[in-house]
This record gives sequence, C-alpha cells and structure tokens, in this order.
Amino acid sequence: MPSDIDIAQQATMHRINQVAARIGIPEDALEPYGHYKAKISLEYLTSLKDRPDGKLILVTAISPTPAGEGKTTTTVGLGDALNRIGKKTMICLREPSLGPVFGVKGGAAGGGYAQIVPMEDINLHFTGDFHAIGAAHNLLSALIDNHIHQGNELRIDPRLIQWKRVVDMNDRALRKIVVGMGGTANGFVREDGYDIVVASEVMAILCLALSRNDLKARLGRIVIGYTQGDRKPVYARDLNAQGAMATLLKDAIKPNLVQTLENNPAIIHGGPFANIAHGCNSVMATKAGLKLADYVVTEAGFGADLGAEKFIDIKCRMAGLKPAAVVLVATIRALKFHGGVKKEDLNRENLDALDKGIVNIERHLKNITLHYGLPCVVSVNHFTFDTDAEIALLKGRIEALGGHFVVARHWAEGGKGAEDLAHAVVDLAENGHGRHKFVYEDTDTLQAKITAVATKIYGAGQVTFTDAVRRQLDEWNKDYGSFPVCMAKTQMSFSADPSVRGAPSGHTLNVREVRLANGAGFIVAICGDMMTMPGLPKVPSAERIDIDDNGKVSGLF
Repeated sequence: MPSDIDIAQQATMHRINQVAARIGIPEDALEPYGHYKAKISLEYLTSLKDRPDGKLILVTAISPTPAGEGKTTTTVGLGDALNRIGKKTMICLREPSLGPVFGVKGGAAGGGYAQIVPMEDINLHFTGDFHAIGAAHNLLSALIDNHIHQGNELRIDPRLIQWKRVVDMNDRALRKIVVGMGGTANGFVREDGYDIVVASEVMAILCLALSRNDLKARLGRIVIGYTQGDRKPVYARDLNAQGAMATLLKDAIKPNLVQTLENNPAIIHGGPFANIAHGCNSVMATKAGLKLADYVVTEAGFGADLGAEKFIDIKCRMAGLKPAAVVLVATIRALKFHGGVKKEDLNRENLDALDKGIVNIERHLKNITLHYGLPCVVSVNHFTFDTDAEIALLKGRIEALGGHFVVARHWAEGGKGAEDLAHAVVDLAENGHGRHKFVYEDTDTLQAKITAVATKIYGAGQVTFTDAVRRQLDEWNKDYGSFPVCMAKTQMSFSADPSVRGAPSGHTLNVREVRLANGAGFIVAICGDMMTMPGLPKVPSAERIDIDDNGKVSGLF
C-alpha cells in the first residue's frame, strides 16, 4: 500500500469554497490561504448562534503504545462514513505541532485513506496559528524582563517568575537556560527555560476562548509571577500585555477549514498539549461545527484517561458541551503490547497476551460508561495481521461487558470501511440513554478533584502530595477552588510510570508540582517525570523528511 504522503499527494482536492458550500458556508465568510485552506470569519460564526446544535461525537482511545492506535485516522474515517450514509457531518481536529512531526510522529493528519488534506501544509506551518501563539507568548516574556530592567515598578521577584519562553520544536537543551548575561544592558541574570508551544497557556486560552473579548480577558488574567516580599500575584494585565497579545492572535483565533480525502469539510484549530493542558481542539471550532452540521466528530488527545477526562471535565464544563456518544479506538496489536508482547512480535497471533492486555480497554470502557456516563462503541482499527480468533476474543470480552463492538477498515478503504461504525454511532447518539456527568463537582476542593480523577479514572489506591504542593493547594482553594484540575502525567499508563502496562490498580500517584493556569482557568497537577519540553528520539523523523527540486515533500507519514 502507498505511504500516507503518497496517498495524500495523489488526492483530488476541491477548491476550499466548494468544500465550504457543501456545509453551507458562503464564500464571503472565508479568508482563503491559497486554494485549499481558509479561515472562517468570526462574524459569520456569530451569526449562527440561534441555529440548533448537531450531535457531538467524541473519539478517544486506549492507553497509547508504540504500536499505534489510529485515533485521528478513525476520526477522519468516521466523519467520511457518516457523510456517506447521509448524515451532514463536520470533523473537528487539533493542529499538529512541529515538535512531534520532526520528532516521533512524522505527521499527524490521519493515515491511509482516512486523511485530512493538504497534508503537507497541515503538518508544516499550516496557516501560521502556532507561530502567532509562540509570538504572543514570547512577547509577554520580553515585557516581563523589560519591566524589571526599566525599574521594576511592580516589584516582580525575578526568582518567582512563572512565565517561560516557548518554541514549537522538541529541544531538550532549552529546558533550563540563563537569560540576561553579558552585562546590565542585557537585563537581570536569572534562570529561565523553554516549553514547547503546545504547552503554552496561550494555546490553552486560545482553545477555550469564546470570543475576541474573552480571549483578551483570559490573556490579562495570566499570572506571570509574584511580588517581592509579600508574594502577591502579578498578572499580564499589570504589564498592559493583553491587548498586544490578542492583536498577534487576531487571525489565529479564527478556525481553519480544510477537507478530507473524500472532500468532506474539516475544521482544524488549536492544539494544546494533552499532558500539560486539555488536549482538545478549540471550543470555537467545535461550536462552529455543531451549528453547521448534524454530526460533529472530534477527538481528545491520548487515551480516555487523559484526553477524554479533560474533554469532559474541562472543555465540556467550561463550554456547556454534551457529547452524544463516544468511540473508543483500539488495535489488536496495541492490546497485545499491553499484555506484555514486544513490539517486534506484535504481528504474530498471541491469544494469551491479548487476553491479558484487554484489561486496558475494559478499564477505559468502564470509565466512559460509568464515570463519564456516556454510551460508547469500541472500534477496532483493523490491521491485516489481525486473526479471526483474536477479533473473536476481543469481541466476546467487550460484549460481555455490555459494550458495542465494531471492526473498522477505514485506513485501507476510507469512509466505506467505517460505515458499520457510522451506523453504530448514529444508533447510540439517537437512541442512547447516556447521562453525561463529571468526575468531580465544582465545589470539591482541589485536592479532592485530583484524588477523584486518580482513584476513579486511573485506579490509584491513594494520592500523595509533597508538603509544598499541599500548602499551595490549600492556599489556592481560597481563590481558585472552583477551577477544574488538569492532570499532567504519562500517557503510556494509568499510573505515572510509563513502563506499567495493562490496567494497574492500587498504585500510589504522587503529585510533585502544581501550576496555576489562571487565564485558561484550571490547575495543572504534575505527576511523575512529565516534561513540558520534549526531546528528539535517537533517530528523529526530521532525518527522513525532504523536498525535491519540484517542491514535492517526502518523509511525512
């Protein structure tokens, strides 16, 4: 079978105004970026506010493995399949970060015959949203250091500055740096560091903002540090930064319209890190899709313990969204990995390992139906190596739990291969009796919220907090106690140890650090060795990516 990029480059794309017309968007509501991608004007989206909402379908997955699960591929395949069976459907996805594209992933726009195009553009710069977010973030960094250099009227304590710098690349050498060296003309010497752009609070803010005014207000609420002596918070608005930051984001706030290989409309907008932030596309994009289509298919980052939990407890809570159904994506190969099989042996039938690994998907299914209260269908992303015996074993276990089970072949067949999944989703969405609920209540303390997620969703036996974290949470409960919590931990395991596969229970989850994301409106609880600036692997995808003299890109996959 051809590579993903070969398939994408052979696609027959429609002009973006034609794609927009299919979903009812007039041409004068578009701001084209070339022939095949465009921004949608906010004024047009505001005009849709009185339309009824369509049904929201969330795609999530089991705990990620090196074998891959195909969550984005399933989102695209399902969207195409729903359109094939006559349901007016919009796909809403996050934008890829250059860090993972040049690091491990090599691309993040779906795969096989279930992709979003133009694939190269989406993976490489796209419409410049991430660059704008990085510029807005770093403007605030520059304003902080300049304020201190110019006399420090706000009495900012250089040792207590919380605001790092960002770059959209995996670069471990930038995690800890020293700024201001070279004499007093260059400012004060202090420790600093870089996060990746997708970990920026500006990214989280953009994806939760409901309007330009909301965006500006949230940017102004960012806590950049604390004052000398009394340690009172200093906000971005104290530096008069919010207006200029919002101006840099004037185009980035507008959702981006593209298409699938089957020329169905897709909105790709925003991309907060699913560990350190909430891992979902923008609220503005999701709400736009709900006004424009009968069905909106969206995804949340990583597994259902991270992305789906944050989608429910952060995004849905803040935006008033209610999913009608959930698709839980898995592969036979990934479940065998959770059962202890080495990556190089995953293509061989192994019923014993599969039987052991199924506990991972069972935990996720239970969380979705019990703790999130939502109807769910398990979608197995089919591989040619899957045997009938393995599929039968998984099907029996899922149905024994009362779950719905579908084998989907969209990677090889496009939307046609996901029609069974589409019919199952429609049946659940229109006839399901789920009662969407949160894992914790707004009125719970921050400690109780963290404990609820850890014990109910991760299966932890207890949660421990360092003394410093406990004191900080006690203090924050006074002013920020109503905030949801954003758990930052490894995506590879229900525990904080990425090497623990399956569905561990009774483990201890230690919260080593907490961070206030006041503009975004949540508290980040960091567990284990979670980092906000990834590094490159030994053989990064960048080594395979190239362009020829005709401008043809290769190596994205």
